[in-house]
Amino acid sequence: MKRRDALKSAAVAGVLAIGMTAASSAMAGKPGMEKCAGIVKAGMNDCGTASHGCAGQAAKDGVADEWVYVPEGTCSKIVGGSVVSKKS
Repeated sequence: MKRRDALKSAAVAGVLAIGMTAASSAMAGKPGMEKCAGIVKAGMNDCGTASHGCAGQAAKDGVADEWVYVPEGTCSKIVGGSVVSKKS
C-alpha cells in the first residue's frame, strides 16, 4: 500500500470514529462543525445528494459530492477532503 493511501485511510478512519462517538443528527448544524466532501466511506454519508435523498446511501468510497460533518479545520487536513460551502 502506498504511503499516501495509508494516510488517507487513517484520516478517514479517524473522521468516522469521531462521527460514531455522537449521532450525526446531534452534530448537524452545530457551531464548530463543517461539511467535508470527498472522504466518505460507502454508506457513511450524512445527507442526500443529487444521486439519492438520504444519509447512509453513499454507493462508493471517496465520491466528491458525498460529505460528513467534521470539526472545523479538520477537513482541510484530510487528504482528498474539501470543505462544502455554507450554501450547500
